[in-house]
Amino acid sequence: MTLSVAVVGGGWAGCAAAVELARAGSAVTLFEAARTLGGRARRIEAGGRTLDNGQHILLGAYASTLRLLATVGVDRRRAFLTLPLQMRYPDGAMDFVAPRLPAPLHLAVALLRARGLDREDKLAMARFSTAARWMGWRLDADCPVTELLARFGQTERLYRLMWRPLCLAALNTPPERASANVFLAVLRDSLGARRHASDMLVPRADLSALFPDAAAQWLAAHGATVRTGVRIDALAQDAGKWRVGDALYDRVVVATAPAGAAALLAPLGDSALAAQLDALTAEPITTCYLQYDAGVRLAQPFFALEDTPATGHWGQFVFDRGQLDERQAGMLAVIVSASGDAAALPRQALAAAVAAQLASTLGRAELATPAWSNVVTEKRATYASTPGLVRPANATPWPGLVLAGDYTAGEYPATLEMAVRSGVQAAGLVRRNR
Repeated sequence: MTLSVAVVGGGWAGCAAAVELARAGSAVTLFEAARTLGGRARRIEAGGRTLDNGQHILLGAYASTLRLLATVGVDRRRAFLTLPLQMRYPDGAMDFVAPRLPAPLHLAVALLRARGLDREDKLAMARFSTAARWMGWRLDADCPVTELLARFGQTERLYRLMWRPLCLAALNTPPERASANVFLAVLRDSLGARRHASDMLVPRADLSALFPDAAAQWLAAHGATVRTGVRIDALAQDAGKWRVGDALYDRVVVATAPAGAAALLAPLGDSALAAQLDALTAEPITTCYLQYDAGVRLAQPFFALEDTPATGHWGQFVFDRGQLDERQAGMLAVIVSASGDAAALPRQALAAAVAAQLASTLGRAELATPAWSNVVTEKRATYASTPGLVRPANATPWPGLVLAGDYTAGEYPATLEMAVRSGVQAAGLVRRNR
């Protein structure tokens, strides 16, 4: 008998679950409230331009994402710009690039060659990396990232130029509030991984085109149904099945954001799961898009930036979109992670401050006056990855209902890879519990 499954939520986790279930022979219906698939990593239209609701980069191991992209027919070489692991600043404050050598030699050579770090900085980083490997990239008792770094004698320069920006980029949580164990898991699969597994992948296409659009086409070709613009406000058990919208299904995967999942599950009555979902505090990410003359180009596809909000420098990374897609020549995307304070500013004021930061840091006065700008804040981009946070499992107390999302239990923070892994895990649970 063919299993009918409703997947509620067309973000990356929902699309991953739908593809895995359809591949296994289930009759899948994917529901998405928005008109565009992708959830919190999707395409948007602004000022006649196609943008993303946040510039993304895949950092560390991403095997599940790449496997699923291949399944739906996405060519990795065309989909991503592949770069070696690096942390480079345009003003030369630090230049750290891992060469294409076997691990861990690539990291040792990168540290030896790194510019902007003195002997004390390099020795401190080497000691930390060695100790992290020795303890299996995990603490017995979790703590904030700042406490972890202090415990292993990391220098102020390393904290400012390496560890803090990495923590913000990967966990979207400030180091003083971020989980050391989650951070260590990211470092294990980036700084401590095999050379090719530590490459940085920067999407060339918009985030919806990168996977969700291809997933929708693949699902349609394999007999599944994709319904966008359809909001599911309630779930109900009905004679051993689940009523979703106007139909009954054998199983349901709830793949919405945490707040949406909580709203759907609350009427079903499980206070423990509701408390877990409520404990997930949202963290925003802001992306400032600045359009210049098509001839404007950075020396590298992306640079790290020092953020000092007290001086109006909010940006943490800048990407040259023209080096990813020639149709976006002259467009720079500047990222502000954990952006609560920045997002509270008027959008035009933040755009002006970011443009001034680029002009000052890169020594290019013309960058202070973009021809066009747009500020996009995803208010619930991720959850705050705090020490000891207990994340909900994919399984739920209700037979036939599972969760999928980047917030579910796992080693990784709220990344695209974690979303895909969770979707695959949810699909596996559905198949095993037929």
